[in-house]
Amino acid sequence: MTADTTVTKSPLSARVEQVAAVAAAQARTVDERAEFPFHSLAAMREHGLLGLLVPERFAGPGADLRTVAAVASTISGRCLSSGLVFAMHTQQVAALVAGASPALADRLLPRVARGEVYLASVTSERGKGGHLLSAGQALQPVPGGYCVERDAPIVTGVRCADGFLATMRTGPNAPESSVTLVWVDRADAQVEISGTWDPMGMRGTESLAARIVAEVPADHLVGGPGGFRSLALHPMVTVGHVGWAACWLGAAGQAFGGVVAMLRAPARRREFEVGEAHFRARLARIRLLLDTASALLSTVLDEVALIGTPGGPDPDDPALQLHVNGLKVVAAENSFAAVNGLVELLGLRHGYQRAADPPLERVFRDLRSASLNYADDRLLQANGWLAVLDREVHLAGATTFPDPRTPDPRTPESWTTERRIAGEQR
Repeated sequence: MTADTTVTKSPLSARVEQVAAVAAAQARTVDERAEFPFHSLAAMREHGLLGLLVPERFAGPGADLRTVAAVASTISGRCLSSGLVFAMHTQQVAALVAGASPALADRLLPRVARGEVYLASVTSERGKGGHLLSAGQALQPVPGGYCVERDAPIVTGVRCADGFLATMRTGPNAPESSVTLVWVDRADAQVEISGTWDPMGMRGTESLAARIVAEVPADHLVGGPGGFRSLALHPMVTVGHVGWAACWLGAAGQAFGGVVAMLRAPARRREFEVGEAHFRARLARIRLLLDTASALLSTVLDEVALIGTPGGPDPDDPALQLHVNGLKVVAAENSFAAVNGLVELLGLRHGYQRAADPPLERVFRDLRSASLNYADDRLLQANGWLAVLDREVHLAGATTFPDPRTPDPRTPESWTTERRIAGEQR
């Protein structure tokens, strides 16, 4: 199914609500069966959401990242698995927009805009886990292009993917730090899927193991040979962390709204101690967790929007990386803590039961995974190094970034060494 031109001319907000309604209708089934949200994906195709970041010159709407975050948040409020599927796909689209060769962009991006291509990410690898900036399996040169042989222990949505963006070592003799991003069309590949998916939460993301074998032409190297690191810093990490944060906050915010509606209902008010100061203070602290993470999300969106503008931050700037990484950690921790607090607040009868409304139990299990998606500990280790590099302490939203055109007073050798150490920690 592809986007209908009549449908996509309707207001975006109306189309997002239609997709969110489909996601809500299947959320319980998706969770119980641990199956991919097929109906949500079909609705995203039909209503033109898969191509939001595709520029107008490729027949896309050219939406900005703030719009993507709002869409991800709305869908996630109804079904977090569906929202994350959208956000992770959009991260891959951002990489294509930034790094696809002119020939590949001309062939592929209009298809994405039409909703024909759902993209899956292949960055995990046996032996290295989810470490983003290294790769073991190497591209093999063949006449006219390269052979891709890739084993991945986790590929979200692999059964439905129309294509893959896979990280590979640039060549047989290249170091593991030389990583290339490769576009593999499902139609040109042999894909063997294995394993099972039966997690505690996020059951609809259906992340299975896959072995992908294909031959690709040279123009399928996104960002060029060895060019993955720059794509990883921006847009992949920025779009990925913003998307994740928006999804988690959307789910937690919807849960909070459901609890508030319950507390306001006259028939239910007597069941809770709303008039008690302690109860109100606990509710206020939960709201503060969400507001704090939401404020950081808005600040990071503002900062990322300035990349590439005169005086805007460089993607490699330590302060920007601190803020982007910090957003992921704060959103993961605060969203889960907020829903955990709601469960405590409502108790066994209304907070802990699987059949309760709002469905706190499902959202609780889903958000427990947030700190594990590219583990918070790994990001905090990286941010420890980055904090040392950010000598002026450019706090999020409080100060302007240094002009990237201003020479650094330190020697190039020391700066490069510090950058390398920080990059390795990621």
